[in-house]
Amino acid sequence: MELRTVVRSQGNNAVLKDGSVRPEGFAFAFEEVPVLIHAFRRMVRGLEWDVCEMAFATYLCAREHGVRFTAIPTFVMRGFHHGTVVRNTSAPIQVPKDLEGKKVGVNRGYTVTTGVWARGILQDSYGLDLSKVTWVLSGDEHVAEYVPPANVVPLPDGQDLGELVASGEIPAAIALPVGDRVDGPSLAPLITDPDGVAFEALRTRGHYPINHLLVVKDDVLDEHPGVAAEIFRVFAEAKRRYLEVLGTGSIGEPTSVDRLYERVKAVVADPLPYGIEPNRAMIDEFIGHALTQEVIRRPVRAEDVFAAETLDLIA
Repeated sequence: MELRTVVRSQGNNAVLKDGSVRPEGFAFAFEEVPVLIHAFRRMVRGLEWDVCEMAFATYLCAREHGVRFTAIPTFVMRGFHHGTVVRNTSAPIQVPKDLEGKKVGVNRGYTVTTGVWARGILQDSYGLDLSKVTWVLSGDEHVAEYVPPANVVPLPDGQDLGELVASGEIPAAIALPVGDRVDGPSLAPLITDPDGVAFEALRTRGHYPINHLLVVKDDVLDEHPGVAAEIFRVFAEAKRRYLEVLGTGSIGEPTSVDRLYERVKAVVADPLPYGIEPNRAMIDEFIGHALTQEVIRRPVRAEDVFAAETLDLIA
């Protein structure tokens, strides 16, 4: 059996893609999608692959709307989001609370995982009332059926979010693409020293956001008991081999992702823990943000959203 699979090409998946580590009972048929978020949309709307990397928020939203795939707790991409909120330095905004009563741009859709984490940080750490902000989207949602809250509006046709933020018409935004950020004196991080703040949050309270996980079509899970556990096992082995060389100088051209995981590894033993239990606090926190922000409308538990045979697996 071959499972058509899309995952990002990066260190913790490398030995799966080069065939050094192979699953038992089936094979991965890896396909490359140059812009990974396009794969998210295609998987949500058309179930194009058997296994697919997926943004956490997109998965929760899609699951609530009945898309027939289920997650495995292999958290293949993580990162921090304190630096994703930028402000126009000429606007009357100095701290997150100043965003109340204002418009804030959001790159792509409201249900984008970066946006969920960033809004959660602004709310929990800086006291921003999210309901008092008008969130202006530059794109639509992966889950076509999703209906956002009333204070979420689309960018008018023909307007460019980067230009509006650079001009100050929209004074702040989340996750502007680098090319749109017009790096220079007009824009600055809303949170001062976001990198330092993020790592302090990691050190003091274990704040380490989950970005992406894996999903498997329900038809595959139903027809092949054990496949979810085997996918978990081989991705865990690939991750183990990656961590053995991370930070040793053995990675020829380390990426920004490699360098992030090296820094995290200096704080916590494993920068890519897999399984529910090592990640329960972050899973629960993210589900809470998704519920508060109306990305989902019904409460769920970690045990509700991951494949049953993976609930006790840890790597």
